[in-house]
Amino acid sequence: MASKSKISRTRNIGIVAHIDAGKTTVSERILFYTGKSYKMGEVHDGEAIMDWMPQEQERGITITSAVTTCNWRNSEIHIIDTPGHVDFTIEVERCLRVLDGTIVVFCAVSGVEPQSETVWHQADKYRIPKVAFVNKMDRIGSDFSHVVNMMSTRFRSTPLPIQLPVGREDTFRGVIDLINLKMLIWDDCTQGVEYTTNEIPQEYAEAATREREKMIEVLADCDDSIAELYLSGEEPSAQQIISAVRKATIDLKVVPVLCGTALRNKGLQPLLDAVVHYLPSPEDIPPVKGINPKTKEEEIRNSSDKEPLAALAFKIMLDEGRKLTYLRIYSGQISSGDEVYNVVKKKREKIARLLRMHSNKRERIDKASAGELVAVLGLKETTTGDTLCDEEHPIMLEQMEFYEPVISQAIEAKTPADQEKLSQALIKLTDEDPTLRVKYEDETAQTVISGMGELHLEIIVDRLSREFNARVNVGRPRVVYRETIQKHIEAEGVFEKELGEKKHFGKVCIELSPRKRGTGNEIINQVPEDVIPSEYHSAIEEGIREAMMSGVLNSYPVIDVGVKLTGGAYREGESSAQGYKIAAATAFREGCLMADPVMLEPIMMVDIITPGEFMGDVIGDINARRGEIQAVNPKGPVAEIKAKVPLKAMFGYSTDLRSATQGRAVFTMIFAEYNKA
Repeated sequence: MASKSKISRTRNIGIVAHIDAGKTTVSERILFYTGKSYKMGEVHDGEAIMDWMPQEQERGITITSAVTTCNWRNSEIHIIDTPGHVDFTIEVERCLRVLDGTIVVFCAVSGVEPQSETVWHQADKYRIPKVAFVNKMDRIGSDFSHVVNMMSTRFRSTPLPIQLPVGREDTFRGVIDLINLKMLIWDDCTQGVEYTTNEIPQEYAEAATREREKMIEVLADCDDSIAELYLSGEEPSAQQIISAVRKATIDLKVVPVLCGTALRNKGLQPLLDAVVHYLPSPEDIPPVKGINPKTKEEEIRNSSDKEPLAALAFKIMLDEGRKLTYLRIYSGQISSGDEVYNVVKKKREKIARLLRMHSNKRERIDKASAGELVAVLGLKETTTGDTLCDEEHPIMLEQMEFYEPVISQAIEAKTPADQEKLSQALIKLTDEDPTLRVKYEDETAQTVISGMGELHLEIIVDRLSREFNARVNVGRPRVVYRETIQKHIEAEGVFEKELGEKKHFGKVCIELSPRKRGTGNEIINQVPEDVIPSEYHSAIEEGIREAMMSGVLNSYPVIDVGVKLTGGAYREGESSAQGYKIAAATAFREGCLMADPVMLEPIMMVDIITPGEFMGDVIGDINARRGEIQAVNPKGPVAEIKAKVPLKAMFGYSTDLRSATQGRAVFTMIFAEYNKA
């Protein structure tokens, strides 16, 4: 039974939020109160433990997700602190893929911000239970109930306040615990380590009783045992309420809401209690599903050491030049020295060392079991999204989808010595970051890097010179366009040539048709086997996929095209895979030329929050950039403007927006769609 209890006492959680809501400060306090760190790191001093990269410390933002482990109330909590900046959304996405629960941090002044909506929806996509923490209750303009109301209107889930703040702004001293009906007040002299539990004073008694009633009503809707007590007029015990909140949270019916101020060290211990009480252990979540590559049947793996191994590599990181692979172990166990099977690459890999991570410090361990997040050294072929399993019982877990880059920049090495370092560094960085693409352009003899935004590329260039000592000259950022077609067309390609004594022949007939924007490419094979033998079909598809990589107008990737393989011809002794591959690529390119090809440009969803007096100027500027205003929502003294704007018109926007609004407006932008350029 020992292993079962260990799993039930494990929590794998992430901390997610909009940039600047205070996620990293919350993580730092958690490490301090659980005894993992002996002094509090501050983001604004560049000393946060979780923000260990020099680029993070200088900018005061989180770029890579850091993993750490701590203990609280006899439970082992694995925490991932994720980035809030939209350019690093993929970091959040790949962490949520492997977590069982998450703390969503909101700023008590700004409430639900654009990126907090993004991360909330990402968590919903993976069906992850959430606990909300309203931070910065000590700030001027903080308003707990306003944030809770915003949560109910913006999200399709029910926020359930289990606390009320005591005081607000600079008089914020503590919280009222609605479950136990007690008041908790923090002591400023002990850095918030000590707090006192008191009876609720008269002035808060009425509000506390009213809010507790509301809380029990919400729980009665989703829990039968609470409903029975409620209807018979009985008062549920604190333990019954905790069990009901836990069940409703794991079933995604409610989101418990707590409040505090991480910077002033108030409200963190109840948040840790909430993680242990309400967020699921690996046993409480549904078993992970995957496909058996041999039988193509769906299989499941329960979170248990007794089941065969299934682990997902969710992040690759370089540490002093060595490749660290982060794994989430869903079932089974691994020990250092074990051989594991990478089912995606169809290769065996050896685990040289197993490490429990504490941000960028580490502790060697001999074995790790189901439910844990660990890092391993020694995996050479494994990349993000690969499944490691037992070769006798193979399983392929659902692979991750990565966003397509929207912005690119040409870089070139300053000297021949830098060129060698640059090539090595880019191989390592693309291993680590699946949203970074690298392409060498023959015409200009330049290396082009593509990524998710200006900040993303700026940090990559910074890391090239700092970590890898590769000095580069950088071109201006450029937009990554796409191409597509507008007409339905039939085309054929024939290849007939003698290469080194051997004749190669291939003939392929295809139909091309435009697809709805955003649906991607599709290849449907309708070639009968008596026309072209099936052994050549994969070569034909490969030829078309390769041809899709560079279009006919300006060599940009082709998207949203449907290809039907309809026929061709076969010659005994002359047909070859090479012949069919080239014929298929030729057919595709010629078809595209006839099918009215067009260029598409990336359109961004831009979300701007500006003081009301500058609203007219901001809207005028967006219109001048060929933008379409989607919505304008006044929020008291500020207004939120949502607009769709071509990425090309957004370069340097942050500087222009700052100068137009005296530095008071902020914006985020996310890729929305491709549209005709």
